[in-house]
Amino acid sequence: MSEFKDAIDNYAKYVVQQAKSNLTKEKKGGGKLYNSLDYIIQQRRSSGGRFATGYSVEFLMEDYGVFQDQGVKGKDPSRVSPNAKIKGQQAPNSKFKFGSGKSNKTFKDFVKQMSAWAKRKNVRFRDDKGRYKEGNYKSLGYVIASNIYNRGIRPSMFFTKPFEAGIKRFGDDIAVSYGNDVLKELVKK
Repeated sequence: MSEFKDAIDNYAKYVVQQAKSNLTKEKKGGGKLYNSLDYIIQQRRSSGGRFATGYSVEFLMEDYGVFQDQGVKGKDPSRVSPNAKIKGQQAPNSKFKFGSGKSNKTFKDFVKQMSAWAKRKNVRFRDDKGRYKEGNYKSLGYVIASNIYNRGIRPSMFFTKPFEAGIKRFGDDIAVSYGNDVLKELVKK
């Protein structure tokens, strides 16, 4: 294995490990997203395919991980219930927005997901005294989905922060190892 590939491997391992650690700390995405985090290092070849020109790293995760990391703008924060604890736009600078029409899923699908989540987590309506109130999981799913849809999802940066920190931490090693590999190839010839 080349020094350059080793340096890229160290960087990618660091990014994935730190991103997983961030998910654990934030209790976001836990199982499925956590388990999907991985990377692949591929050797790039010249156009004729005869010579190796370097390596590239591709990070893998569940599709929704990007939204969790970067956040999603809400459709209309003014429509959030006045009783909601979290108010206002959660991701004003995100390139993603609820209701932009880029997903093939409907709001009804989102309500079903939130209803299933509430049931799995045993989340229920409560009154001012903390006692359970009437209302089924479908109703609760609608309230949760509506609030998330309208106010958005705050960015967690669980992946972006380690990605950028890894560049600072391993950037010099990657550059030096690339130079060393080039020198080795020149000496061979």
